[in-house]
Amino acid sequence: MENADVLIIGGGPAGASCAWQLKRYGLDVMVLDRASFPRDKVCAGWVTPAVLQSLDVAVAQYADGRTLQPISGFRTSLIGDRDLETDYGEIVSYGIRRCEFDHFLLQRSGARLLLGEKIASLDYRGGQWVVNERIATPMLVGAGGHFCPVARHLGARPGSSERAVAAKEIEFLLEAEQAERCRVQPEVPELYFCRDLKGYGWCFRKDGYLNVGLGREDPQKLSEHLDAFCDLLIANGRIPEQVPRFKGHAYILYRHTNRKVLDDGVLLIGDAAGLAYPASGEGIRPAVESGLMAAEVIAKAAGDYRRASLAGYEKRLRSRFGGSGLSPERLLPRPLRNLLGKGLLTSPWATRHLILDRGFLHRQQPAFKAAAV
Repeated sequence: MENADVLIIGGGPAGASCAWQLKRYGLDVMVLDRASFPRDKVCAGWVTPAVLQSLDVAVAQYADGRTLQPISGFRTSLIGDRDLETDYGEIVSYGIRRCEFDHFLLQRSGARLLLGEKIASLDYRGGQWVVNERIATPMLVGAGGHFCPVARHLGARPGSSERAVAAKEIEFLLEAEQAERCRVQPEVPELYFCRDLKGYGWCFRKDGYLNVGLGREDPQKLSEHLDAFCDLLIANGRIPEQVPRFKGHAYILYRHTNRKVLDDGVLLIGDAAGLAYPASGEGIRPAVESGLMAAEVIAKAAGDYRRASLAGYEKRLRSRFGGSGLSPERLLPRPLRNLLGKGLLTSPWATRHLILDRGFLHRQQPAFKAAAV
């Protein structure tokens, strides 16, 4: 039987960030993931400077041999309406490729890696988690995304009682002729909000790659919405007529789930805990921050991993991402929400300060820094 102080299931940004911080606290950490890295990951792929600050990643360090596309503005619109460009005049975010970003964080973590292995069995026996009948640990961290097996073990039922966002996305290398014709400016990603405001699409160019996708809270007829969106992008010179096949995935918006995030000897982080930002669906920053928070709580517990000793993690999530108060859907009827949202999208001030600054970039919130080692 192989042993570890902490076993993390999932090697994405949440799991890698948690492992990195736990290693800095001096713990023996293992990360298990069914994929082999580097691997493709369906994601629009951008991070704010706050994420890099939280992880102590220097821009020059990461950009050496990897895609790091500076973003200084956004182009926004309701699908089919005139667009509005917001120019910040400075870098407010960066485009990354998840195959590079996730691999970088995982390798940098310093954890022992067990990649390309699925979870066949998961049991809690006498204060020890036993995984696949060969790995034992007193502390388990679920970081396996929306369908994380640890979240399922704690009672999550993806696809049944949970309201998830469904998205379809692609990222592909533009051919020389396609790149010349593409009208998307790399430093200005384009956001296209659905007319019923139940989701949005995007078109984002980074280095020689183009990332296109559409996500909706209402997954019915997602393919039809995507087809209409692509027709619009083709007509406006944003994407070529022939593109690779779109890939799908799902995630939960924060406060749209009642997932249990902790129990004796176990915590959930990132998408496994349902932490994607409600306004944008962005999950990288919450994943990183929840991973760092979990590491702090685990280190502070000093081997006492009973539920009561880990309860501070749930309090930190509420403090950082908000409590369980009423969501906008309960405060305003859908027609009034739509009217208000469409009004905001036509206002340069509201688009910049409410939709982009607060909903997408979270500029009002400073970078999260874990406690000193």
